[in-house]
Amino acid sequence: MIKVTRLNDEPIYLNSNLIEFIETTPDTIITLTTGKKVIIKENIEYVIDSIIEYHKKISKIMDNY
Repeated sequence: MIKVTRLNDEPIYLNSNLIEFIETTPDTIITLTTGKKVIIKENIEYVIDSIIEYHKKISKIMDNY
């Protein structure tokens, strides 16, 4: 899960495995595989970095098993 912020300052957590694509129009819009769209304050680079960090954490946890 990655933490992002809606435009109304509400923090939400998204399952990064459900992200289909991300676009900037100029707001950052995340489209999920479910078809739901989420508009967030963070830029695309932040989202990508968060996904990478999340997967690194998961990989590190799995390496310990």
